[in-house]
Amino acid sequence: MSVGKYNPSVRVGNWNEDLCLEEEMLKDFLDKRENGELLAFKRKNLFLKLLQHVKLTQNDDEKVRFGDVICLHNVFIKENLSISMSESQLQDSDIVNCSVSVSPILQPCFRNAFVVTSYDRVNKTGDLLCYGQSFVLSALPNQLPNIENLKLTSNPVTFMKHSKKFPYQEVSMASTSTYLNNWQVLHHDPQMRLETEGFPIKVNEKIVIKHCYTNRALAAVSDYTTRALSEHLFSDALNTL
Repeated sequence: MSVGKYNPSVRVGNWNEDLCLEEEMLKDFLDKRENGELLAFKRKNLFLKLLQHVKLTQNDDEKVRFGDVICLHNVFIKENLSISMSESQLQDSDIVNCSVSVSPILQPCFRNAFVVTSYDRVNKTGDLLCYGQSFVLSALPNQLPNIENLKLTSNPVTFMKHSKKFPYQEVSMASTSTYLNNWQVLHHDPQMRLETEGFPIKVNEKIVIKHCYTNRALAAVSDYTTRALSEHLFSDALNTL
């Protein structure tokens, strides 16, 4: 009697190889989960590192100095200047640049705390920062690679490069040290800027931060739910950090 060569229970193709491959993938997944090497775990850990608490510098005379750890707070929208990194940038071993925005997280952390450094690369740690004096805002050293090399920078407006949703200058963090990192502090009252130039800056003082190369003020535009950080020629402290 003739019998069919195959029946529905017979496996065809590379079924054994596929089965071994699935078992290997499952084993690899379990090993990565146990060792915390999954992409979701890495991303969570990196964000937690950025949100680690940072102690701000407290001086007895309440004056801002070079080397101080500070936060920039916008008194109008109640948010702080913050580093904004994408997932791909967080996984990058060499962070070259990233964007900045404002965040409602007011607790000092690695994301929204910055170090006041000298623009001319001279060690001025401990010296008073005065109105009209050039300075650089640098990111804090962290467990993320090369984040301490990032500096607040801004480029002039071009057809291809400008702030999102607004025709203003784009503000970002960059690892390059150029004239685009140069900033100055001005008094919030335009009529007092000439009189206060050269005087020390007090902590919690309402100020205007000006980009020296373009003569534009650092500002947070709050017309949209997503805060856009840009630069525009504001005559007073309105909307400025």
